[in-house]
Amino acid sequence: MTNLSVVLATFNEEKNIKECLQSVKEIADEIIVVDGSSEDKTREIAKALGAKVFRVPNRLMFHKNKQLAIEKASCKWILQLDADERLTKKLRKEISGKVNNDSSYAGFYLSRKNWFLGRFLTKGGQYPDYVIRLFLNGKGRFPTKSVHEQIKIKGRVSWLKHPLIHLTDPDFGRYLERFNRYTSLDANDLYKKNKKPTFWFGIQSFLIKPVHWFVLTYFRHKGFIDGFPGFVFALFSSLRFPVTYLKLWELNRKR
Repeated sequence: MTNLSVVLATFNEEKNIKECLQSVKEIADEIIVVDGSSEDKTREIAKALGAKVFRVPNRLMFHKNKQLAIEKASCKWILQLDADERLTKKLRKEISGKVNNDSSYAGFYLSRKNWFLGRFLTKGGQYPDYVIRLFLNGKGRFPTKSVHEQIKIKGRVSWLKHPLIHLTDPDFGRYLERFNRYTSLDANDLYKKNKKPTFWFGIQSFLIKPVHWFVLTYFRHKGFIDGFPGFVFALFSSLRFPVTYLKLWELNRKR
């Protein structure tokens, strides 16, 4: 068995996929791309860079496509990435050292540097932003129940030193696209759990939770150190609560 499979789930990522795959090509023995029927050139670009590409439906719970990519991997170790993530030279070297030597760990957390409004956020709970991305084949999987979930690992987990570059929001429009998608997923989760848009839940969603989250992000976690981008991030991450409530209200109204 070869050492490292890099796996991705994509949808309309022609602007990101090339740089992502180029950043892993040096250390990947296999690249798996499960594409949710992109309408751009994502699949063509990935194939040209040597990836094994599989076209599937674009599922609302996109972690299902991520899990499918994991299941298609054949190497001893799996590195799960998103198309807007990049490996630095130092991180490539560190990952290569882990997968080419015996390890007592089944998985590793990677820290992420998140790009937002023209800079990497350093505070506001956005760094180091640990995510499990490197793990032994057969030891990690997505539960595919929530958009906010981590990969679950069977075994011991440790941390890598060097950060993963996450170019999540090259512009504010991209942020709003993700904001809309995540709040829709959250509203659907609440709807499936039969959560009702009651008056008290509305007070929580429009007042208590947003104020608490903004104070936590901007003051306690020092988001103000990141200047205007830090303020905007704290504000809009707080606004997800009333937006999710309104979408839940709409779902119940349609029913």
